[in-house]
Amino acid sequence: MSSALILFAHGARDPEWAAPLRRVQAAVRDRAAGLPVEIAFLEFMSPTLADCAAGMVAGGANKILVLPMFIARGGHLKRELPEMLAALRAAYPDVEFALGDAIGEHEAVVRAMAGAALDALGA
Repeated sequence: MSSALILFAHGARDPEWAAPLRRVQAAVRDRAAGLPVEIAFLEFMSPTLADCAAGMVAGGANKILVLPMFIARGGHLKRELPEMLAALRAAYPDVEFALGDAIGEHEAVVRAMAGAALDALGA
C-alpha cells in the first residue's frame, strides 16, 4: 500500500502565512524520506484538498491521511472537512482516506505550545 500525507490548513490571503506549514512539510519529509507530503488549503490558497488528493492518487497513493493543521476542531473540521472527504471517497473508491485529529489536540503539540508560551514570557 502506498501511503501519503496531506497537511490540511485553512489558508490566508497573505502567501507568507504558509511558511510555517512549509517548514512542517520539510521536517516530515526529512524524517520520512519517500513519503509523499503535501499541503492543501481550505480557502484563499492552492492547492485545494481535492486537487492535492487528485495529484497523490495519480502518483499512486492508495492510502491518504488528511491531517488538519488546526489548533482545535471547529466548524470547518466538524462540517466542511467531512463533506470534502465524503466527496473524495466517492470519487476514488479504491483509495483509503483517513482523517487525523486536529494537530493542536495532540499532547506533544500542547506541550510544545506551553513551552513556547513560557519561553516568550522569559520563564
